[in-house]
Amino acid sequence: MAKAKPIPGLRADVPYGLAAAATVRVRSSELFDHAEGVLDTEEIERVHAMRVASRRLRAVLEIYAPCFPPAEFRSALRDVKRIADALGARRDPDVQLEGLERFAAALPEADHAGLEAFIAGVRDEQAAGNEVLAAGLQALAGSGLQERLEALAAAAEARVPASDGDDPDDEDEQPEGEDAVTEGVAAAAPPALDGSAVTEVPGAHVNGASAREAASPSVPTAEEGSP
Repeated sequence: MAKAKPIPGLRADVPYGLAAAATVRVRSSELFDHAEGVLDTEEIERVHAMRVASRRLRAVLEIYAPCFPPAEFRSALRDVKRIADALGARRDPDVQLEGLERFAAALPEADHAGLEAFIAGVRDEQAAGNEVLAAGLQALAGSGLQERLEALAAAAEARVPASDGDDPDDEDEQPEGEDAVTEGVAAAAPPALDGSAVTEVPGAHVNGASAREAASPSVPTAEEGSP
C-alpha cells in the first residue's frame, strides 16, 4: 500500500480549519499524482495506490466536514466516491488474477487448462473494469475536482479567526524540561520553618516549654553541662 505523505505543519495546537486546509491539499495531490499510468493492466499497483489515496481523501473530507461550505462539500465528496468506485471496478479483478496466477504456478501442468479458462473470464472482467475506470477518469478530468478541493481548503482557512491563526511560537517563551520542573517545585515548596516563624500563643506550652522554645531547641552551655 502506498505510504501516506506527512502533512506539513500539522500539530495538536493548529486550529481546526487550518488543519483541514493543509490535510485536504496533501491528500488531494496524492490522488491526482497516482492517476498517471493507472490504466496499465500490467502495473496493477498503480490502481491500488490511487484507490487508497481516494479513500484517504474521502475520510479527510468527512472528518473536516464542518469546515467546508455544505453544498460544495457534498458535491466534492460525491465525485471522490465515484472515482473510488471506478477504481474498485478495476482493482477487484486485478486482485483475483494475481491470486489465480500464483495458484496456477503451484499446480501440475496437466491442471492448467481448466484453470486458464477460468482466468480468461477474470481477464474479461478486468478489461471491463478498465473501461469503467477510463470513463471515471475522463469524468474526473472534466469535473474540475482538483480546483474545487482547493476552493474547499481556502474556505476552511478563511473561516479561522485571525487570532486563532497566530503562531504559538511567537508567545512568551515558557520554561521546558528540567528548568520547568525546578521552577515548579520552587514555587510549590512551603516556606522554611524557623523559630522566628512561630507565633507565640499566650499560655501555650509544649511539655512545659513555650511554643517558641519548642521550635528553637536550646544548646546546653558549658555551665549547664551534659545531662
